[in-house]
Amino acid sequence: MSETPPATVGTADANRWKALVFIALAQLMVVLDATIVNIALPSAQQDLGISDGNRQWVVTAYALAFGGLLLFGGRIADLWGRKRAFVIGLTGFAAASALGGAATTGAMMFGARALQGVFGALLAPAALSLLAVMFTDAKERAKAFGIYGAIAGGGGAVGFILGGVLTEYLDWRWTFFVNIPFAVVAALGAYFVIREPEGGRNRNPLDIPGVLLSTLGLVSLVYGFTRAESDGWGDTTTVSLFVASAVLLIAFVVTESKVKSPLLPLRVVTDRNRGGIYLSLGIAIIAMFGTFLFLTYYLQVIKGYSPIKTGFAFLPMIAGMMVGSTQIGTRLMTRVPARMLMGPGFLVAASGMLLLTRLEIGSSYASTVLPSMLLLGLGMGTAFMPAMSLATLGVEPRDAGVASAMVNTSQQVGGAIGTALLNTIAASATTSYIKDHIATATSKPQQQLVQMQGMVHGYTNAIWFAVGMLVLAAVIVVTLVNAGHQGAGPVASGEGAEDEVAVPVIAH
Repeated sequence: MSETPPATVGTADANRWKALVFIALAQLMVVLDATIVNIALPSAQQDLGISDGNRQWVVTAYALAFGGLLLFGGRIADLWGRKRAFVIGLTGFAAASALGGAATTGAMMFGARALQGVFGALLAPAALSLLAVMFTDAKERAKAFGIYGAIAGGGGAVGFILGGVLTEYLDWRWTFFVNIPFAVVAALGAYFVIREPEGGRNRNPLDIPGVLLSTLGLVSLVYGFTRAESDGWGDTTTVSLFVASAVLLIAFVVTESKVKSPLLPLRVVTDRNRGGIYLSLGIAIIAMFGTFLFLTYYLQVIKGYSPIKTGFAFLPMIAGMMVGSTQIGTRLMTRVPARMLMGPGFLVAASGMLLLTRLEIGSSYASTVLPSMLLLGLGMGTAFMPAMSLATLGVEPRDAGVASAMVNTSQQVGGAIGTALLNTIAASATTSYIKDHIATATSKPQQQLVQMQGMVHGYTNAIWFAVGMLVLAAVIVVTLVNAGHQGAGPVASGEGAEDEVAVPVIAH
């Protein structure tokens, strides 16, 4: 890596904390968008005349473009420079949001959502890799990633509140338009403030076969899980998508091992620490996504909460994430190995999830939901923060974009799996419960009660599975992640990094 001229270093040092504000703002916008649109979906569907069969495409179009293009977006950031990719991603995301807010037909909405996914796939890895290359001092890195981790973890819950407020008091279109000021401020700030260290670009030719195989493979995988949720796991198209995904991704790995300038250098994922973090984060996100979904249904359908009240009910989780990420994680990351924060963090989150397995129709928010949310937020915040940092630690500067993209990819795929798998488990348990108990319900109120009990029974069955996922994530971390604490020495790079004590890098 070439030395950065002293003037550039000085400017970067002076502005790095200002830069963090704009990077965090962009990350918040992307994470918010994942949940804010869900709240607005019923109103948008009615206004635009979207059928029940097609409404999933408002979510799916974004997920496919974002999940499928993340590795490509990370590589483009390495090629063009992270600052340029960041600003272009923000500009495109704002334009796509304006198109979505102005949509007059379902097709126009689906196109806008796909475009948001395309530019989000460029923006998200650029943001994380900028942090990785700008904050190299261990203590400062801990603070920066603490803030970033809290936003990455808690932003989705904030989306519930903002989505509810905008939909209820203004119009569903504002759930799209609200992105524009976020993007404009972040882009202008980034343009004038961010000074990316020189010498970290990867100017090798683009690996076109790798781009095509990874994009098609990831799109098939994400869409397969989406289809499984709506059409069942045995559906011919669902099975075909999974088979195609396996073939394409195996071909991708083989291709990457042979080409001179791979899209995803295998050294990025075969490092035991990064590999362990990608795997454990993906599994933890399976549990998190399912829980968000079931808690939202439980509070709105069973307890009768409004969208706004539901959003505010998630605030304890955000508070827990903020404390876990910015206080526990930041203070201890430079003193103890990452596995000693991530492993216990996942187990604390699992204990919060365990409380939710006791949910009943009459359960009190204060005695059951509130403490579980606090534990869940505290545990995930504590685990996410060192994971985000270690996943990009020690990676060669030219690979920072794709290493960051792999964090986002593991989270995106984990989210797709979690939504489909946990929904299937819940639906199956609900159907079974209602079938076994409906015969004893002789009046309509009793039948409605059995149906609600069946729904809660389904949620708790799926949440038990989520508890197991978090325990598995903890086991993977303790088994694979063996890096020392991130304040023991200078950042290193290259092969064998996992054997260093503080070999100095993971998202959406």
